[in-house]
Amino acid sequence: MGRLIEEYGAVGALAQVRRGVLEPEFIQAELGTANTERRRLNLGQLVTGWAGRAVGCAGRAADDLAAGRLLVPGDPGWPSQLNDLGRLRPYGLWLDGEEDLRFACLRSVSVVGARAATAYGTHAAAELSAGLSDRSWSVISGGAYGIDGAAHRGALAGVAPTVVVLACGTDVCYPSAHADLFRAVRERGLVISESPPGVQPTRLRFLVRNRVIAALSRGTVIVQAALRSGALNTASHASALNRQLMAVPGPITSDVSAGCHALIREARATCVTSVPEIIELVGSIGDDIAPTLRGPSYPRDSLNEETKRVLDAVPARTPAGPATIASAAALPLTTTLSCLGGLESAGYILRTPDGWRLKPLPPTTAIQAN
Repeated sequence: MGRLIEEYGAVGALAQVRRGVLEPEFIQAELGTANTERRRLNLGQLVTGWAGRAVGCAGRAADDLAAGRLLVPGDPGWPSQLNDLGRLRPYGLWLDGEEDLRFACLRSVSVVGARAATAYGTHAAAELSAGLSDRSWSVISGGAYGIDGAAHRGALAGVAPTVVVLACGTDVCYPSAHADLFRAVRERGLVISESPPGVQPTRLRFLVRNRVIAALSRGTVIVQAALRSGALNTASHASALNRQLMAVPGPITSDVSAGCHALIREARATCVTSVPEIIELVGSIGDDIAPTLRGPSYPRDSLNEETKRVLDAVPARTPAGPATIASAAALPLTTTLSCLGGLESAGYILRTPDGWRLKPLPPTTAIQAN
């Protein structure tokens, strides 16, 4: 259908479908492509199915357009990044909400994952999405149970809009338990779908809509996914579109994180654990660099190597003389004496009549509860 519309336009394609007969040159080209790709193609069956759907849709246009906004390629609000899908680009999108879809997706990240998510997964999805939204990055997801729902809720806590991509009509609440969530999204974002109003979800529609989730955003974050998961289907679309693919690690004992670990191990996805790390990958080069993580710093970190060696050689309890310390530190006596004087001034060691020892740590102050 994508190639048919590309070749003859939407009106010309619909005319052929209603006739139930495709143009001979198109049939020949399609059969040639199928033979080259070694796949079976029954054009007659396809056209019969299309024609039946066209008959079923006859007379519904006015009611459908009254039920929601329809956005098609070429409209001012059409997100141009969807054109990266080529012939797999949606023919149109139904919108429910007041936000501008193109503007909402200019700076956006898809956050998806398992429906059967753990508490760790939903917490991570909500925290990451809230942080992205606070930094004016829209969050896109599928509105499902688990990670998707947590991502939308987290995004609603921020300032940027969130977008739900459904596998059914925008007037169909699926899952039904997310009615309040979808209502909040319509007020602060958008609920969108390729399917016209009234269409119910099917397994195939869930898989098909995943390409839209991947194409709308600059990158996709997989928070939790089993080895067999719809989220990995979204990951495949993101990779095929050359979008940034990221995965959040989980416990190695968790089956619901096994898919994320496989993506990271196979170098298909980048491991991310924070909002700055995500933005570094999808943001502007040189402007959105995540800070380098470092461990805690201690006063002795500023000491030079010789002084550290002398400090390590000073005993904790029984004082030792300079010669003994110099021998333990493998340094000349003059260097050791210089370092000992500096360490004493800095408060690391004490000088006693019998030599040098480490300065005792201050006693811990006990706090008693009333």
